[in-house]
Amino acid sequence: MEPLLNAPAAVQQAKASQKGLHWALEIVIFIAVFFVCMIGEMLLMLPIQAMLLMRDKTYLSALKSGNPDFIIEASENAISGDVSLILSLFVTAVMTAIVFLFCKFIQKRRLSSLGFVKKGFASAYLKGLLLGFLMFSAAVLICVLTGSLKLTYSPERFAFPAFLFIAAGYMVQGMAEEVLCRGYFMVSLGRRYPMAAAAVINATAFAAMHLFNPGISPLAVINLILFGIFASVCFIQTNNIWLIGALHSVWNLTQGNVYGIKVSGMDSRCSVFSASTPEGMEIFHGGAFGLEGGLAVTIVLMAGIAAMLFLLKNNKKEMAVEKL
Repeated sequence: MEPLLNAPAAVQQAKASQKGLHWALEIVIFIAVFFVCMIGEMLLMLPIQAMLLMRDKTYLSALKSGNPDFIIEASENAISGDVSLILSLFVTAVMTAIVFLFCKFIQKRRLSSLGFVKKGFASAYLKGLLLGFLMFSAAVLICVLTGSLKLTYSPERFAFPAFLFIAAGYMVQGMAEEVLCRGYFMVSLGRRYPMAAAAVINATAFAAMHLFNPGISPLAVINLILFGIFASVCFIQTNNIWLIGALHSVWNLTQGNVYGIKVSGMDSRCSVFSASTPEGMEIFHGGAFGLEGGLAVTIVLMAGIAAMLFLLKNNKKEMAVEKL
């Protein structure tokens, strides 16, 4: 029986450049690349955070007071605002750069094998932005209808200039994670193993990257794996990274800065709406992790995976008819 998930052109190109390795070795290399990315981001963020602290009057006053508790509280406040968020999002460009260099000089791969194809890239990116917004909005609607989420229009929380910078930052951050997990890792695994296995392994690695986020829960881990599988199937179906990179970016932007919901456990101060969640309904709204830790997102992602698999199956049928 022919597998539903066939290797896309990106995998074929990567395989032609260099043969795939044993899955255990691929995972070890992925962990090494991931940690190099984290170290690179940290080294870039440290001077930025130091600058933010030195410019914060409350923190400087705390230093003069010598009170450790006051210093810790002031430092956390100084580096937890929207400026810090924006800078941390743009710093994820380091991840993309490191993966590019690794794939080019170590794996001898072309950018197209990471999913960066030129044909139709603008259309794919725009479709991803729209689909990401609609998918997360569907999860929000489920929560509103079940009474597990209440949204309030909050113009006092919204600042348009900050929103634009955050949006641009998320375009960098969402794409960076897709480059690492799908463009690099899934494609590398697909050089030797079936795409279904490559999808599940890279999706699990993607979930593992978020294990230390605030509010993480078993259902949140399941949803992160489901998102990784959905993203993998998107990449295979479209044979490019543009659509899922855009979808991932706007998914994060929509939940944090449109609906005012925690993004994988992290808050944002700039949002169009503010969200309130009643106790006892965590199974739907995800509690401290945000909607990604609840059943509403589970339902949306499972529907998304089913829709993508249906499209793949139909495409195969159409191709078989054309051959006859």
